[in-house]
Amino acid sequence: MKILTTEELKTMEASLKCYFPQSLKVYGHVFSINRNKPHGLEVVVDAWPDFKTIICRPDLKNKRSAEYHKTVTVFSTDEDNLRTMLSGGVIDWNEAFLIGGIDACHHAMLKEISAFRLVSMRIYSLVHLMTLQDPGQLPDLTVNRHVVVSSLNESHVDLVNNTWKFGGNENGFRIVRKLITDFPSCCITDDKGNPISWVLVYDYCALGLLYTLPEHRGKGYAKILISSISKSLRAQGYPVYCYIEEENKVSYRLFKGLGFTEKPTYRAVWFDVNY
Repeated sequence: MKILTTEELKTMEASLKCYFPQSLKVYGHVFSINRNKPHGLEVVVDAWPDFKTIICRPDLKNKRSAEYHKTVTVFSTDEDNLRTMLSGGVIDWNEAFLIGGIDACHHAMLKEISAFRLVSMRIYSLVHLMTLQDPGQLPDLTVNRHVVVSSLNESHVDLVNNTWKFGGNENGFRIVRKLITDFPSCCITDDKGNPISWVLVYDYCALGLLYTLPEHRGKGYAKILISSISKSLRAQGYPVYCYIEEENKVSYRLFKGLGFTEKPTYRAVWFDVNY
């Protein structure tokens, strides 16, 4: 096992592109770290430079890691290798944490490890992974001259947190504030400058927290925001992708209609451990 250095992370970023889309979430974390975004992670591999498994885990020496719910992100090309790493001391199975965005093909193996360690584990969310290969192919959208597209700021944290499915609490407030402060966002405001529709970018670079206030729905604002932020992200070198929960048919149709695609046989899963 090896913790990657700053220089090795730069090499890792290029290597992970060979494994898209499965490696996108780990790639997103590495991309952010390499651009000096604030984080509380360390990146661990089984071997270097010929790695088979890469794990992003909380860095216990970094005080930022204690501010948020612990999440472990994993990509592996060899399940036996991944089993060996996870069965060892690479993560603390005695703590509550999420395994975020892991390939659903590893479900049975994770159940085996959790059963052996006598810890509880459940599926938190099963999702589609959708990517946009070429933002230049986004449909041309007619934007009313009265529609003002802007970005969120720290004064909007409460609004976003209170409307977020996984927010509405202190932890949600901290996450939303971090995303608004450190990552790109896009919003549409009313004539008083108040956001009425918005989309953010997670710390692993995926689009998320897309929301339109109920009284302003049906006006095509989500399409405008996704198109606008996708073009901006690609211009800055970001990957353009998102996770959509299996049951969220409306969002799935929205992103698919804008040109996002998926690998039909691939699903990602969030697991809740020691819940």
